Amino acid sequence: MAAPRYKALVDALASDIRNGRLAAGARLPTHRALAAREGVAVVTATRVYAELEAMGLVSREQGRGTFVRDLAVPPDQGIDQQAVATDAVDLAFNYPSVPGQSGLLRQALREVAVSGDLDSLLRYQPHPGRLQDRASIGRHLERRGITADADRILVVNGAQHGLAVTTMAMLNAGDVIAVDALTYPGFKVLAHTMHLDLEPVPTTADGPDLDALEKLCATRPVRAVYTMPTLHNPLGWVMPEADRVRLIRIARRHGVLVIEDASYAFLVENPPPPLVTAAPDITVHVSGLSKSVATGLRVGFVLAPPTAVPLLERAIRATTWNTPALTTAIACRWLDDGTVDELEAQKREDAKARQALAVRELAGLPLVGHPSSYFTWVPLPDDARADRLTATLARHRISVSTAEPFTTSARAPQAIRLALGSVDLHSLRSTLRTVRRLALEDAFT
Repeated sequence: MAAPRYKALVDALASDIRNGRLAAGARLPTHRALAAREGVAVVTATRVYAELEAMGLVSREQGRGTFVRDLAVPPDQGIDQQAVATDAVDLAFNYPSVPGQSGLLRQALREVAVSGDLDSLLRYQPHPGRLQDRASIGRHLERRGITADADRILVVNGAQHGLAVTTMAMLNAGDVIAVDALTYPGFKVLAHTMHLDLEPVPTTADGPDLDALEKLCATRPVRAVYTMPTLHNPLGWVMPEADRVRLIRIARRHGVLVIEDASYAFLVENPPPPLVTAAPDITVHVSGLSKSVATGLRVGFVLAPPTAVPLLERAIRATTWNTPALTTAIACRWLDDGTVDELEAQKREDAKARQALAVRELAGLPLVGHPSSYFTWVPLPDDARADRLTATLARHRISVSTAEPFTTSARAPQAIRLALGSVDLHSLRSTLRTVRRLALEDAFT
C-alpha cells in the first residue's frame, strides 16, 4: 500500500534538511505555497510542517514563517543538559565556584567523621528533614528577612526537587499555571511532566505585566503563578516592592497559589521583601544551596503554608524518602557557622566582576541583565537566527543557550543567554570577545 501523500512530503523535506540541501535557517514556503507547489490541500501542508516540527527539523514562528533548524543545536538545549566537549567553553550552564571550597568540604567531612551522631546519618531521616536541620535553615531564612518556623520548612534534594514536590503536592494535571513568557526551563520540564497548562504572561523591564496577569486570572481558572521576583532567570530583573504587593493582591482576589523561586536571590543586596513575607498563607517559597554554595551539594528547602506541609511530606516520601543526611549535615554546619553567608558574599562580588566584564567585552551588543547576575541575555535582531549563531559558536567550541528552552509563548524571541559562572575569568574574557565578534558578524550585519 502506498504511503499517504503527506508522508512522502515529510520524508522528502526531512531528507533535504538532514543532507543539507535545505540550509539551516532557510525559510520554507508558506503552507499555501507548499500546497500549491505539491498539489495538496493546505491542511495537508500544515500537517507536513507539524510533523517536521515534531521531528525537531523545523521551527515555526508566528508571523514570520517556518524555518529549517540548525541540526548542530539540539532543540531542547538548556532544558535537558547536553554534554559539553572537554575542549569547549560552557556558557550554557552555571557552576559558580570561588577559591577554597574544596578545602571547606575536606574540613567539614573531618568534623562530621568525629561527630557524636555519625551513626544516625546512616539511617532513614524524617521526610521533611531532622528538626535541628530545619531550625538551621529557619535561622538562615531569618537573616534574609523571612520569618520561618521549623515546622513549615522541608528539606529537599535541591531547589529543582523543591519545585517538583511542590507541583506534585499542590497541583493536578490540567491545572492552569501563570508563568512569565520567558521562564526557568526546569519549571517547564516539570509542567510538561505533570501535564500542567502553562499560560505565558508578557514581561516588562521590571517583571511580569500585572495587567495581563490580572486579565488572565479573570478569564481562565488559574491555579497558581510561578515567579522569580528576585533575580529572574534569564532576564535578571528584581521586581519592585509595589509590584510584589499588587501580585499578592491579584493572587488573593482570584484564589491563586504563589510559587516563589528564590534560587538566585542571594546575589541581590537589599532586595525588596520576598513574596512569602507578605503572604505566607498562599506562598510556597523554594530555594537551595546549589548556586550559593556548590552545585553538587543537593540541599534545598521549601517554606510552605502549614496546610501544605503534609502534602509536601508525602511528595518527598514518594520521590526520595528524605534528603541524604550526610549532605544535609554538612550544609547545616555551614549555615550555622557563617560559611554560607561568607560564600554568598564572595559570589556576589564574583558575579559583579563577571557581569562588568561581560558589559565591557560585549560592547555594541544589546544586553539585558542585573549587575550582580551570573548570566546575561542578548537579544538579536528580528531577522537573525539564534540557532544559527549558536551553531556558529559551537563550531568555535563555545556552548550557549538559545531563547527556546526559556520560552512559554508561541514564538521564541531571537536571543541567546550567556552563563558567566562556569569558567575562569581569563577564559571568560577571551570567550566573550569571540562571542562578540561572531555575533556581530552573524546576527548584526
